[in-house]
Amino acid sequence: MSSVARVTEIIASSKKSFDDAIANGVRRATKTLKNVAGAWVASQEMVIEKGKVTEYRVRLKVTFVLAE
Repeated sequence: MSSVARVTEIIASSKKSFDDAIANGVRRATKTLKNVAGAWVASQEMVIEKGKVTEYRVRLKVTFVLAE
């Protein structure tokens, strides 16, 4: 029997870095979604205030396998 997967999009952020934002997003996704199989970064953004980066944001596409 073959598997069926679904892709969902989430946005995660961090005050430290893009890597930390990605880790936050994956950590949060695996709390809610079962059978997470992969993810990719669809986009990256930064919030800039008074000439300084204050927040890093990533839009993640998360793939998870649907239960049979």
